[in-house]
Amino acid sequence: MIGSGRSLRSDAGAATSDFALTSGLLALIFVAVLQLGTALHIRNTLVSCASEGARYGARVGSSPEQGADRARALIDRSISSAYADDVTASVESTEAGVHVVVVRVSSPLPIVGPLGPDGQLDVTGRAFMEEQ
Repeated sequence: MIGSGRSLRSDAGAATSDFALTSGLLALIFVAVLQLGTALHIRNTLVSCASEGARYGARVGSSPEQGADRARALIDRSISSAYADDVTASVESTEAGVHVVVVRVSSPLPIVGPLGPDGQLDVTGRAFMEEQ
């Protein structure tokens, strides 16, 4: 700045510290976005596989257990068998008496590094039974 009495030499070396501080913050933001993207991808894939398993188990001549097996196979092919450890299927009834096949998947939440939530990711897929 002209007239402030401050020398231009006082800013020497500031770019190095600015880069170090900014790159650390940028790396943290990148890891957070990567964590969120990975978790959403895994969740959406599990929802899709659970829904497809429920539709398969609700077909005429099929059983809910076959739907759970189908969901396990799809998860194994789509992501990893580590996410297909806890897959269950059951038949529930709505208030109107309609039978619904429900496939539930519980899997570990993927974590990138030490940051992020820990725990389970629980998703459900439902389909009306065709035999009604």
